[in-house]
Amino acid sequence: MRVSSTLLASALAAGASAGTNYLGFNSGATLPDRSAKFKKDFVAEMKTAQGLNGAPGTFNSLRLYTNIQAYSQDDPIEAFDAAIETKTNLLLGVWASGTDNINKEISALKKAVSKYGNKFTDLVIGVSIGSEDLYRDSVTGIKNKAGVGNSPDNIINFIKEYKKAFADNALSKVPVGHIDTWDVWTNSSIKPVIDAVDFIGVDEYPYYEDSKGNDIKNSGHLFDRAYDATIAVANGKPVWVTETGWPSSGPNWDKADASIENAKYYWNEVGCRRLFNKTPTFWYNLRDSNPDNKMLFQITKDLSTKALFDLSCPTTFDTKAEVSSASASATASASASASGTSTGVSKAASATAAASPGAFSANGGSGSSAGAGATGTSGATGAAAGASTTAAAKSSGPVSFGTLSGVASALALFVGALALL
Repeated sequence: MRVSSTLLASALAAGASAGTNYLGFNSGATLPDRSAKFKKDFVAEMKTAQGLNGAPGTFNSLRLYTNIQAYSQDDPIEAFDAAIETKTNLLLGVWASGTDNINKEISALKKAVSKYGNKFTDLVIGVSIGSEDLYRDSVTGIKNKAGVGNSPDNIINFIKEYKKAFADNALSKVPVGHIDTWDVWTNSSIKPVIDAVDFIGVDEYPYYEDSKGNDIKNSGHLFDRAYDATIAVANGKPVWVTETGWPSSGPNWDKADASIENAKYYWNEVGCRRLFNKTPTFWYNLRDSNPDNKMLFQITKDLSTKALFDLSCPTTFDTKAEVSSASASATASASASASGTSTGVSKAASATAAASPGAFSANGGSGSSAGAGATGTSGATGAAAGASTTAAAKSSGPVSFGTLSGVASALALFVGALALL
C-alpha cells in the first residue's frame, strides 16, 4: 500500500521535532603513539570541535569506545571530566569485543556516576554496547582478519546486563544501542540484536567500497544506498550515523583517492546534504589515533580550529536522490533519537538498495585506539584492548554469519522491502 504525501510530510515533521540531532566526532582512549589520553587531551579535542571555523553547526558531542581510562583496570575515562568542563554531550561506548563479560566497563561507569552525579549523567545521550563486534565475528570479518569480535547472543546478553546494572540509576533513561557496519545490520540473522536495542549505530565508508565504483563522485550514491538499506531493516528504530568520512591523505583504494579535495567533497555530499542537523552524526574524524592506519581521516591538523578544508555547506549538491520520498520519511524517524523514541514510520529505501547489501570495510577508524588500554578489558594488554580494525579488513560482499549465505540474506531483505511498499 502506498503512503500518501500528507502522511509522509507529517512523519517528517514529527521525526524532525522529536529529538536533538547531535553533531560530533569519535575519540579513542589513546594518542597516535599509543600513549594514554588524559583530561587535557580530551578538553583540547572538545574545544577544537566546538570552535571549528565555518562549521555547519556546533560539534559539541563526542563518541567514546570505552568507559575505562587507558592502562587502568576500571577507572573512569578522563573524557568524562573533560566533558563536564566543556559541556560536551557523550555517546558512551562499552567495549565488548574479545570478552565474555563487561564487568569492568560497568564498574568504571558506576564509579563515574557516583563521582560526578547528574553533572555527568545529564550529558550522556546514548550508550553503545559494543563497536563492530558482529562484523569482526562474521565469516567475512574473520576472513579479512578484522580482529576478535563477539557473537549476537553475547551482545544481547551484555545489553541485558548493562540495563540491569543501571535500572535504578539516572542512566536508565538513556537509550541503549549497538554500533556495527551497515552490511551487518542488513543481515536477517541480526534481527534479535535490532529487537534488543533502542537505537542502531551504523558505520559507513564508501571509500572502501572497492569493485562498486567507489570514485569520489559516486560516494554520495554509495552512502545513500547503504544508509537507506539500514533504515529499511531498523523496524522504525532511530539510526545514528556513528562513523563516516573520507581520508584526506594516504594510499588509494581501488577507484577511491585520498585527498583533502575529496574529503571536502564527501563532507559536502554526505555530511551537508544528508546528515548534518538531520540525524545524530559522529564524523570520522577530528584527529587520527590509530598508528596502524595509513589512511588519515582527520579534518584538522594539530587540533587547529581552522580545518584542512572549508567546512561551510554549499546550497546545491551533485548527488541526486535515487529513492522515493518514503525513504526520506524513514530517515526523518532517525532524528527522534535523543529520547530513544521514533515515529514508527519506516519504508523500504528501494529494491536496489535493499537487495544489494555489499559490505563496507570496517575501516581503520572503526576501533582505532578504541580499546580501553586496560589489562583485562578484553583480555589484552596495551593501547588497544580490543583488536583494532585496519584498512586491510575490507569486505567485498555481504557479511555472513554461520551458514547463512549472503544471497539468502539479500533475498530476505528484498522480500521485507517489498512487504513495506
